[in-house]
Amino acid sequence: MRAAIYARVSTPRQAQAQTIEEQLSRLQHFVHHHGWTLESTHIFRDDGFSGATLNRPGLDELRDHASMADFDVVVITVPDRLARRYVHQVLLLEELQQRGCRVEFVERPMSTDPNDQLLLQIRGAVAEYERTLITERMRRGKVAKLRAGHLLPWTRRPFGYHLDPERPRDPAGVQIDPYEAAVVQQIYAWYLEDHGSIYNVMKQLQAAGIPSPRGRACWTNASVRGVLSNPMYTGTAYGNRYRSIPARQRRSALEPVGPGQSYTFKPRTDWVAIAVPAIVKSGPF
Repeated sequence: MRAAIYARVSTPRQAQAQTIEEQLSRLQHFVHHHGWTLESTHIFRDDGFSGATLNRPGLDELRDHASMADFDVVVITVPDRLARRYVHQVLLLEELQQRGCRVEFVERPMSTDPNDQLLLQIRGAVAEYERTLITERMRRGKVAKLRAGHLLPWTRRPFGYHLDPERPRDPAGVQIDPYEAAVVQQIYAWYLEDHGSIYNVMKQLQAAGIPSPRGRACWTNASVRGVLSNPMYTGTAYGNRYRSIPARQRRSALEPVGPGQSYTFKPRTDWVAIAVPAIVKSGPF
């Protein structure tokens, strides 16, 4: 029997700890124990991808190969490695079965027996509950660190500052970058001189040959406005400013609305202020 295996870990830290390699080792042993054949092209993995979404490269490749009947069985350690949400588990299991491919779980073998199917539903609901609980704990822990002044609200280095490479989110390691800080100050000066013309600031940056924060030759309206409107340049960075909301518009009339990846401001009373070195005295907005 032709077999395929699928393994997944949710975070880059788990991927670095090689927990996915442990999964693959167990899956390969299971396949060989049953005397099935396993080709190297039928080993699918997702390193650092959440099980809450179906948008995963390894999973997409597995589904594509299954649609071409390249194997007869898919082996996975437990159902929540396939998907965290029960509705996604059911969708994937039905899709694979319709392609003539059965799914085997190493730790929790399942059958078509009604009792096993009920148990699968219960386990799927528990996995989804655990994911929601973990997400909420992480959110509350992050807010607590922000309020204690132990965590910066940035996920990447902001233009104008240096961060401690060992602890990039430690407020104590924030230092001003002299060259980039001078660019920020010049942007503010040009904006005030031109009576609030972002377009003229963009033209002067381009004429001076100053690269954008992302290293591009041209600045955009959004990049200039981002510098002018960011309160961190006046000495205060804010965390806990945004919350995710369901998407309200389609990218195309042929596509669904999609997942809740849009963001909106929280009430200002929820914002958490963190002091950082100031580059300018006051902002124009």
